[in-house]
Amino acid sequence: MEYTLLILLLPFLTFLFLGICGKWLSHKTAGIVGTLSLGAVAVLSYLTAYEYFTAERVNGVYETLIPYNMTWLPLGSLHFDMGIMLDPISVMMLIVISTVSLMVHIYSFGYMHGERGFQRYYAFLSLFSMSMLGLVIATNIFQMYLFWELVGVSSYLLIGFYYTTAPAIAASKKAFIVTRFADMFFLIGILIYGYYCKSFGFDFDAEGFAEGAYMLPTALVLMFIGGAGKSAMFPLHIWLPDAMEGPTPVSALIHAATMVVAGVYQIARLFPLWIQYAPDALSVVVWVGAFTAFYAAAVACVQSDIKRVLAFSTISQIAFMMVALGVCLPGTHGEVIDNHASLGYMASMFHLFTHAMFKALLFLGAGCIIHAVHSNEMSAMGGLRKYMPITHITFLIACLAIAGIYPFSGFFSKDEILTACMHYSPVVGWFMTVVAAMTAFYMFRLYYGIFWGTENKELHAKHTPHEAPLTMTLPLIFLAVVTLVAGFIPFGHFVSASGEAYTIELDWTVAGTSLVVAAVSILLATYIYKGEKQPVAERMHAAWPRLHRWAYKRFYMDEVYQFVTHRIIFAHVSKPIAWFDRHVVDGFFNFLAWGAHALGFQIRDLQSGSVQRYAYVFLAGVLLLLFIMII
Repeated sequence: MEYTLLILLLPFLTFLFLGICGKWLSHKTAGIVGTLSLGAVAVLSYLTAYEYFTAERVNGVYETLIPYNMTWLPLGSLHFDMGIMLDPISVMMLIVISTVSLMVHIYSFGYMHGERGFQRYYAFLSLFSMSMLGLVIATNIFQMYLFWELVGVSSYLLIGFYYTTAPAIAASKKAFIVTRFADMFFLIGILIYGYYCKSFGFDFDAEGFAEGAYMLPTALVLMFIGGAGKSAMFPLHIWLPDAMEGPTPVSALIHAATMVVAGVYQIARLFPLWIQYAPDALSVVVWVGAFTAFYAAAVACVQSDIKRVLAFSTISQIAFMMVALGVCLPGTHGEVIDNHASLGYMASMFHLFTHAMFKALLFLGAGCIIHAVHSNEMSAMGGLRKYMPITHITFLIACLAIAGIYPFSGFFSKDEILTACMHYSPVVGWFMTVVAAMTAFYMFRLYYGIFWGTENKELHAKHTPHEAPLTMTLPLIFLAVVTLVAGFIPFGHFVSASGEAYTIELDWTVAGTSLVVAAVSILLATYIYKGEKQPVAERMHAAWPRLHRWAYKRFYMDEVYQFVTHRIIFAHVSKPIAWFDRHVVDGFFNFLAWGAHALGFQIRDLQSGSVQRYAYVFLAGVLLLLFIMII
């Protein structure tokens, strides 16, 4: 599989070409170059997946392949390698990333048409795609970290694409700072991991890791904090809703299949270490994920900006994946890992795959809607089903999928997560079932607010909504088809905790319950929001105005951060440090400079150019030294 190197090289070379030569290219040419490059990457990714998954298993599992590997930086017994590693989850991620990225590239032809900086936009898309692809095929944790930071940099560039507007500037800085803060913990965890385990690799040598086993829980929890920042887990979630200031295709790329799942992928990659050396620490993942899922769902229930609803939906669904990984249990009958006890691993990866498709579909559909009404607010929408039939149908398919309705893909992956949660603890299982019900409710609140509800006839009279061009609707149709059929993929045959083939069997006790709960939630949303008037919603708002405001304001988490950073850290920590730096540190060095200058001014007469005077001073010095030695 020597061609796998091209999966990284093609988007990187495209980034360099468009970044350097883009200003001399037309918008159409730049878009074609970027799209063809990602199309080639997608073809290579599919070919890689086909060859990998059709190869014969070795001892019942797919063999881990390393087509390329080189020692980049040797440090005694430790060394930093750079290479390409193919195993079931990395190959699966290649498919997800390349597919969604290609759809975004095609979609952007229509959405970004005529935008200033079009060439720069496609260059940044290529850089982002390359960074994420490099992250998932890394051969070691340090290489993963390098591409992890590249993902952060490229997301900063994309979120801040509209850099002439203040909200975009603030959002990009916020995303960069919050994720960099979390990444600091990731780096500390990597250093602890490398120092005590004598390796940065993913081979998990029993002897080496056994020696550092007592420090592994600490290292893994620190790395989880880094993953929590990237995946927007509470309380490091504040950057993601504001990231909506970037172009909508960027939102689809970042929030569907790439950046936000990096934390989930990190835990999945290190899963053997978690389950063998730190199984108790997985409870941290469970409870952080469960709380985040509920919090984000509660906030999504009251948002009026459609992109923010989808943003909080993303946070909640990523938390579902985190919970699924956290509820995995050590194997039975002497096995460290077995597929039944660690069902959550497969369920998490399955949900990552299905969620990437229908969430990209939701964001791209939202882009079509915004393109039609020139607003993100639901108050500017309503009744759009008669103007935008393709967007309406595809958006409805995605809503049914995320709500967990049979036979859409989200039903199958969500059911496996809930089953794994029930095996872990009925409390966790029922809690996540409630969150799943909230998901169905707020998604159909969004659906009815856009396509049914009260039409803004005054606004629509000035600018009649219309269906998006083919370049924007074609990705919607493709992703809708994938959403319809993806649930029937025998995912467990390709990706499982132990690596052995695992046949997914629906637990209809859990599946039936979740299906009923989802249906009831949809009916409730239909009852409240379908009509042109929503008297029930108005009465609910009047009954609990404070609760509504708290949820709408995201429970004032941004204000809490502002208070902590500005009123405490900046006022009582940063300012005293700045005063000490300016007056004490700078003052001391200024004093040294003044002293050196004054001393030089006083002794400059010694540099007279008179040889006799120099001899006099020399002899005087010799006599002084002799006198000191005698005394």
